[in-house]
Formats: sequence, structure tokens, C-alpha cells
Amino acid sequence: MRADARRNYQRLLCEARAAFAEHGTDTSLEDVARRAGVGIGTLYRHFPTRHALLSAVFEDAVSDLLTRSHALLDAPQPCTALVEWLRAIITHAGEYRGLARALMSASRDDSSALARCSRPMREAGTRLLTRAQEAGAVRRGVSIEDLMQLTNAIALAAEESPDDPELADRLLTLTLRGLKADSATAAYRD
Repeated sequence: MRADARRNYQRLLCEARAAFAEHGTDTSLEDVARRAGVGIGTLYRHFPTRHALLSAVFEDAVSDLLTRSHALLDAPQPCTALVEWLRAIITHAGEYRGLARALMSASRDDSSALARCSRPMREAGTRLLTRAQEAGAVRRGVSIEDLMQLTNAIALAAEESPDDPELADRLLTLTLRGLKADSATAAYRD
């Protein structure tokens, strides 16, 4: 990439990050280009779709979440590690209005540019989930795909209820109670 193209790419990422945080992920791409001081054609040359731009913006955060998941693999309490990681995902999704919805749609579309982010997240989550299942803390039959959808749904619900800052934690707690491998939930297994 030429030096000017590299500068444009970095400016677009920086301005997209700011615009997504300020106005949500549905912000106008024309506005992102204008804020970066480039034309819309330049934006599309670097990022052919909105999901491609979202993916590039969120790769750093995903990298942090992946690093965190690796560190949590050695945690003494596998279920606590899984819960901590799921909470981190909800916090991350809450930083950008509209991200949870975009991630939910990308989870069903492996051709989406956001799949580049969601695939490694599913793999990292699977390792944490499997460890919690093997410890007997989470019932068998729970899939990481379902957990990721629930996590994004919780983030979306919290986004839609900004006047209730405890909602995400309450919903996650409720969800986790349903995951436990104990006699109270045995009737709902597979």
C-alpha cells in the first residue's frame, strides 16, 4: 500500500471508530469519509461493505477479547472464567450502538466480513465453554453459537434500555442460571 493510501486507511479507521462510538454502527459511510477528508470512493476501495469497515474497526477489540480468553483458560474456576469472558463481550458490544445487532446478523453469515471476527471468538468461547462443561458447571448440549447469540441479545437489550444500567447483568445472570448442570435444570437437558 502506498504511503498516502495507508494514511487514508488509518484516517478512515480512526474516524469510523469515532463515528460508530458517537452515532452507532448505522452512521452514514459518507459522513465517515467526509470526516476522514476523503471521498466515498476511497472508503469503498478500502472497505467494500459496511461489515468490512466494522470488522476492521473492531479487530483490535476482538484481539483483546481473544487474549483475555486465553488467559482465562488457566483460571481455577472454569464457569467463572466463562462468565467473565461473556461479560467482557457484552461490555465490548455496548461500546458501539448497533454492534450487537451487526454481530448477530454476522453469526449466521460466514461470508460476511464480520465473520473474520466472529469465527475466532466462537473458537475461543468453545474452549472456555468446553472446560466449564467438563468441570460439570455447565450442562452438556449448550453450544457456543447459542451463547454468543444470547450474549449479543443481552447487549442489544441493554442498548435499547439505557435508563436501566443493571439490565445486562440481570439478563446474563438469568441466562447463566439456565446453563447450570444441576438437578433443577435436568428436566430441560437436551
